Amino acid sequence: MGGALFSQPWRPMLKNNKENLDFAKSYQPRNNEATHLRILLHGPAGAGKSSFINSVESVLQGRIASRALSDATSGSSFTRKYTTYKLRKDPEGFYSFIFNDIMGFEKKTNNGVHVEDVKLALRGHVKEHYEFIPARQMTEDDMGYHSCPTLDDKVHVLVSVIPADSFSILSDEVVKKMKDLRRAASDMGIPQLAILTKVDKACPKVQQDIKNVYKSKYLKQQVDEFSMLLGMPPNCIFLVKNYESEINTNDDIDALILCALRQMISFGEDFLYNQ
Repeated sequence: MGGALFSQPWRPMLKNNKENLDFAKSYQPRNNEATHLRILLHGPAGAGKSSFINSVESVLQGRIASRALSDATSGSSFTRKYTTYKLRKDPEGFYSFIFNDIMGFEKKTNNGVHVEDVKLALRGHVKEHYEFIPARQMTEDDMGYHSCPTLDDKVHVLVSVIPADSFSILSDEVVKKMKDLRRAASDMGIPQLAILTKVDKACPKVQQDIKNVYKSKYLKQQVDEFSMLLGMPPNCIFLVKNYESEINTNDDIDALILCALRQMISFGEDFLYNQ
């Protein structure tokens, strides 16, 4: 893993976080049929999906939060149920965007979430707390099947979560599932973007100083390679470090998370507004 740096960042960041933080805090869907914007995170097991939700909540609260359970050691998916996370804004209310965490994709056919189940989730057919059964596809007869989903039940933006430190060893099977889901989402008109997590573990210069993240030649190469692999434009791929070992929030880590979050909300709002 290379540590070489460009002299200037290849993607400029805002000088402070207030603008992106205010955007997230004030966001309301313009479509009157929607009470919230639903963001679905997907990707290989252990990529950092649950940790990203915790990290967003940490940024918004200004302190480290850990509500979405994550597993740092197992190579298999820790999340088994279809779980919705509403982020509390104040004692009376919540933010107008919500996250769905889903069981991760795995190499073996009988492990991880079934790609057809994720497609059903995109359409709003999977009820809250449905427990995924890896070897078995969901059917209309299942208790967790939602037969008449509303706009609120559907997914409004799909986010691929990929670990930057092990991106190159993604199995062909997982990549195939991700491409399959991406095609299905495109057919439904659902906007998509990606976040590459664990950037500090992928590049020693970033581990030394998180400000180097968009100067890293290695991470730029990872973004370009992922773009080629999934056919996603580089400007839809964001570099993120989740809060994992930290006990306090940090402006530079916050900046990366807020930059990705703002784009998720903007993409999802475009989709909702056109429904």
